[in-house]
Amino acid sequence: MSRPFNFSAGPAALPEPVLQQAAAEMLDWRGGGMGVMEMSHRGKAFTSIAEAAERDLRELLAVPPNFHILFMQGGGLAENAIVPMNLAGVPGGVGAVDLVVTGAWSEKSAAEAQRYADVAVAASTQAGGYTDLPPPATWRLRRNTRYVHLCSNETIHGVEFQELPDLPNLGCEAPLVVDASSHILSRPIDFSHVGLVFAGAQKNIGPAGLTIVVVREDLLDRAMPCCPSAFNYRLVAQANSMYNTPPTYSIYIAGLVFQWLKAEGGMPAMEQRALQRSALLYRTIDESGGFYVNRVARGVRSRMNIPFFLHDERLQDAFLEGAQAAGLLQLKGHKSLGGLRASLYNAMPLQGVQALVAYLNEFQRRHG
Repeated sequence: MSRPFNFSAGPAALPEPVLQQAAAEMLDWRGGGMGVMEMSHRGKAFTSIAEAAERDLRELLAVPPNFHILFMQGGGLAENAIVPMNLAGVPGGVGAVDLVVTGAWSEKSAAEAQRYADVAVAASTQAGGYTDLPPPATWRLRRNTRYVHLCSNETIHGVEFQELPDLPNLGCEAPLVVDASSHILSRPIDFSHVGLVFAGAQKNIGPAGLTIVVVREDLLDRAMPCCPSAFNYRLVAQANSMYNTPPTYSIYIAGLVFQWLKAEGGMPAMEQRALQRSALLYRTIDESGGFYVNRVARGVRSRMNIPFFLHDERLQDAFLEGAQAAGLLQLKGHKSLGGLRASLYNAMPLQGVQALVAYLNEFQRRHG
């Protein structure tokens, strides 16, 4: 089967072997007479699916035993409220939360957290158009902050933390909370530097509907009284993510993706592929003589989400029409930023980027 290359930022492309297996098991999962969508979330069949998915994810990310893996709902956007409701509470009031604002998603995180916490922006690159990252040594962190929040890869603006900060070295003992939605499973995570990582599944894990939360054990007892029970990390952990009906089919697909990742070589292989794909596309943009432009500082460029612009914006419609005809889909930039964007998640083969590069070169030859 020949399929076009889907560069969507999310919901995003899935590995073809995963889609093929899901299609084969749609009506009957392993001879049980029903598909996964029809199973009870408390039955033995689905319990085995969820347990295998959690076990494989723990192995892939080398999650330490003192961290819980939670399968939740609401996406990364909802976690912007769920995290402070779980971590920002203090006796008789609300606690302080410091955020590092480096793009559209951490902007949303700060705005939402203000509903539940005393929020301060520890650092921001808004004035520069979110094209760089603030050095951790410049962050203004409060002594009483309950946690420090950052988005480790900004999907819209295309900046990525290449290393997570070590907060104790900055004189801060608060846990680091990381929104890793758009690059989770593309590189290792140093869990010695974080207290909680969350990610919506629809970019690099599976279909929309599932949210992964990896949270340290000692952070489970900080929830505010207002926190809904279905979003209380302690209750969800105690119930093995079955406190309420979880997004069963999304967990199943995520589990297939985890199996595919393991078969493909795990995090070392995914990181090398991400480096190879992104380097090829950045090199083509940088060597175009200004016909294509990426505005992000080179040291913080995202490996997953690459925004770029044509030197003449009047050519954009022709570019997108030609790309569509060439089987290169979803290259239009986010409406808030404009331009173009290619998202290179794990499911994107190198051949897809090679096809995009060939199209970029041909379009420049015809219009440059």
